[in-house]
Amino acid sequence: MRNTFELQKRLMPDVLDIMKKRYTILQQVRHSNRIGRRALATSLSMTERVLRAETDFLKSQGLLDIQSNGMEISEAGIKLLDELEPEAKELFGLSEMEEKLRRYFHLKQVWVVAGDSDTSVHTKKELGRAAAQALKKVMGSDDVIAVTGGTTLAHVADQLHSHVPLKSIRFVPARGGLGESVDYQANTIVSTMAKRVGAQYRLLHVPDHLGEEAYVSLMQEPGIKELVEVIRSARIVLHGIGDAMVMARRRKVGDEMIEALREEGALAEAFGFYFNKDGNVVHRMQTAGLRIEDIQRAEVVIGVAGGRSKGEAIGAILRFGHEDILVTDEAAAEEIIVRFGL
Repeated sequence: MRNTFELQKRLMPDVLDIMKKRYTILQQVRHSNRIGRRALATSLSMTERVLRAETDFLKSQGLLDIQSNGMEISEAGIKLLDELEPEAKELFGLSEMEEKLRRYFHLKQVWVVAGDSDTSVHTKKELGRAAAQALKKVMGSDDVIAVTGGTTLAHVADQLHSHVPLKSIRFVPARGGLGESVDYQANTIVSTMAKRVGAQYRLLHVPDHLGEEAYVSLMQEPGIKELVEVIRSARIVLHGIGDAMVMARRRKVGDEMIEALREEGALAEAFGFYFNKDGNVVHRMQTAGLRIEDIQRAEVVIGVAGGRSKGEAIGAILRFGHEDILVTDEAAAEEIIVRFGL
């Protein structure tokens, strides 16, 4: 298939451009459920005139259903997208990106979805869908799965499903809450994931950041201690990746600490730890949950993050060297490839 695409690129590059455009339109409509032409044109940065011509064609092929209150993808359109997905990776050049990242960072698997999560909600939803697929491929009976919070992981939870109940699997939060929107806290995401696949779950009702005295006191509580032991035994860890300065501000740390992180070269945050460009931990927060040694001991660690703005942070986490699977988007992958000269 790759040879076919290479020939098409040389002989009929305009045909590939049209294929990309129509594939992207179908994907966007699929994730929007029902969307108007103007909103779709805006989300795709396309004029309404150009979009009308493309959607009329897709309707004529039975791939879109267009009504006065918006358009939605047909069953034939969904089937076509599913069948095209492997070839679409070649079409967008995503397979090549995946292989470059996999080899350079010694990963077991890399999933790259088209687009930029910084500018497209559609891409963020695709990121969630890909991560849900990646997680389902590695889940097994009696697994304990530790999950962090964040908007990207919330999208993963929304996309996770199972045709049969997975009663022996347990989902647990990787750490306490950030004190942010309840929808994006690890406890909420864990609950959603478990309910969507018919699994068990446990919740950790403690703050994300603890002082030494509070930490010691909490860890003496039998219930907390037992749950933390379960969390630290997780075979699978599913986590997001944040920009260090953005996450520090979300945690409302003082200016003095932010300046210290900047001086230490902190670029990325994951599991409550801050990493520099070489993947070294430069600061760790006192938190009831996963420790670095738990990450290193876990059998499968899945990092999920996208957006060009996070390329540098994702690269720092990959340099840490304990990721097994990366799920990211095209813009972030491009940024990492440029920064590391791949």
